[in-house]
Amino acid sequence: MATVFKQQKSKQDKAEGVVAHTSEEKVFKNKQRVLLLSSRGINSRHRHLLTDLENLLPHGKKDAKLDSKSKLYIINELADLNNCNNCVFFEVRKRQDLYMWISKTPNGPSMKFHIQNIHTMEELKMTGNCLKGSRHILSFDKNFESSPHWQLMKELFTQVFGIPKTSRRIKPFIDHVISFSIVDNRVWFRNYQITEKPLEHRSATDTTDLTLVEIGPRFVMNPIRTFDGSFGGQTAFENPEFVSPNVARSNIKNAKAGRYKSRMDAIAQKDERLKEAEMPEDPLEEKNVFA
Repeated sequence: MATVFKQQKSKQDKAEGVVAHTSEEKVFKNKQRVLLLSSRGINSRHRHLLTDLENLLPHGKKDAKLDSKSKLYIINELADLNNCNNCVFFEVRKRQDLYMWISKTPNGPSMKFHIQNIHTMEELKMTGNCLKGSRHILSFDKNFESSPHWQLMKELFTQVFGIPKTSRRIKPFIDHVISFSIVDNRVWFRNYQITEKPLEHRSATDTTDLTLVEIGPRFVMNPIRTFDGSFGGQTAFENPEFVSPNVARSNIKNAKAGRYKSRMDAIAQKDERLKEAEMPEDPLEEKNVFA
């Protein structure tokens, strides 16, 4: 029985990244891998954003498009087959609304976001650049420590976007910073390159010659729900301020319809007033005298 317990314990430690050099010493080894995939119906901008994230994450692996939008638990099996313990899934609705799932497979937790204000690297055409496969620094806003659901989101971002030192495709230096900021209860994603200031732009009081240049991509993540499982389960947090894109478009159409209806009512009332204001017919008019 003790032998079976030791075998199961060693398998669990290996899956969690714990490596034992001796019987008393255990060293943690980061073994995070990310699976990147999308659903059918994705457009060109969403596809370019997924490609940009793949280039930023050398420990990620891109998979084919998923046909089903209702059976998301299949993604856990795909992550297991690809030896990944994290997943970023792009779910597209009506070929225009992009939702991003970030999950810790296979047991969770997972979060669903609505992606807005998407700008890819090719679209921005900024002067900065970074080497493909280089590591980055994760910068988080201090508001991530304000409530438990922001703290959970910070930890999930750290495990998904943090590049392990032992990844096979990384370069041995750091040349860019990924920033996560909370503004208006949304998470703003920005990517900056670390560059040296030109000599002509340095002042005598500068203590450092480094500066940040934005290189993209950039987008805004509006949190919707947090689940205790992977792609499902009980709801741990729900954003009460989230408005569905379908509801927003419906409100815009109703507002336009209301303005049209009020304009037609005003025209009808004007015609009625003109009819009421007409003068009575004069019996001495030419058409009545010479009829």
